[in-house]
Amino acid sequence: MTTLPPPATELSADEARRLALRAQGFLGAPDRRAGVRGVLRHLGAVQLDTISVLARSHELVPYARLGAVGRRTVDDAYWTDTHAFEYWSHAACILPIEEWPHFAFRRRAYRNRPHWNHHLPDGDYDRVVKQLRTEGPLTATDLGGAKKTSEWWDWSGTKVAVERALMYGEVVCVERRGWKRVYDLAERAVPAALLHDDLDDTECLRRLVRLAGQSLGVGTRADIADYHRLKAEQVDAVIADSGLVPVTVQGWGRPAWADPAALETAPRGRHRTTLLSPFDSLVWERARTERIFGFTHRLEAYVPKQKRVHGYFAMPVLAGGRLVGRVDPAREGRTLVAKQVTLAGPKAAPAVAQALVEAASWVDCADVRVERVEAPELREPLTRELARLLA
Repeated sequence: MTTLPPPATELSADEARRLALRAQGFLGAPDRRAGVRGVLRHLGAVQLDTISVLARSHELVPYARLGAVGRRTVDDAYWTDTHAFEYWSHAACILPIEEWPHFAFRRRAYRNRPHWNHHLPDGDYDRVVKQLRTEGPLTATDLGGAKKTSEWWDWSGTKVAVERALMYGEVVCVERRGWKRVYDLAERAVPAALLHDDLDDTECLRRLVRLAGQSLGVGTRADIADYHRLKAEQVDAVIADSGLVPVTVQGWGRPAWADPAALETAPRGRHRTTLLSPFDSLVWERARTERIFGFTHRLEAYVPKQKRVHGYFAMPVLAGGRLVGRVDPAREGRTLVAKQVTLAGPKAAPAVAQALVEAASWVDCADVRVERVEAPELREPLTRELARLLA
């Protein structure tokens, strides 16, 4: 069996890219028996976001790895049988329930935080916890209302209280209902064996650094820190004891660490061709994406429309282990609309067409329409390939 160089030696940039793809579930046969829950455990965190174009990001992440898994199946996999919890990791993320103890360091930090953006009125915290104890699970609306005005940031005292309780770990989000968080007491929602803050900060950080390294395959300190949004000094304090091994990667120009299990066998197998959520953990860190794939990734949903280059929700296209283009999608009835398409070149057209047709089928669209191709000369090969696949 072919093996990569032993730990503490040099990897080529291509080996590092393939390690990253396998670690993220894009190289080799997908574990369909483990399904969505297997994807969550493999990645360690799946980001949530309010934007829904083809689907919400937490649905797109398992789709990208497993194919056309049912959207209801995705939500059920996350939220039933106390399998997962929502907390602040890379951002607001769904996390495997067994990692609850390892976020004790962050819960403690929130409890000791001296300043907050929202004022917590006297008595609201205790009232909310009492109401959840007697009536929960409940949404913020059920608890008395989430906002004081129509402005998204103008939270009510109820919303401030329940979000503070979530950050402290007294309350857990047990599901999303119409995109609203449904809150319950942690003592009811988290298995008793896991419901503790016994681990000290060092043990928590060591675990999260190890998990980040496993999920990345290989990464720099910045890559590893970004995965669960740790501070550089937190990574430095534990990385020597994390179980990750130091490596150098040609062209990276900075130290890196790898999952030793990932170095035991060379990554090989089938490459997935798919559209990626802009919030997919393969492309979370912009500098890493440029370093590994030579691809500049930027979410432009929050950029003023006139300043957007690639579109509101431009989704990178992965094929053959490369990022070969991007598509800004929309839906009109049962038509998937590619509002803007960028291709790396003519050879990317078949892969982008395949990714569009598969995504259309997944969201129950029968047709694909291309509106704009950044390089006009590439429009014809793309539309020709789409016509062939849709015939």
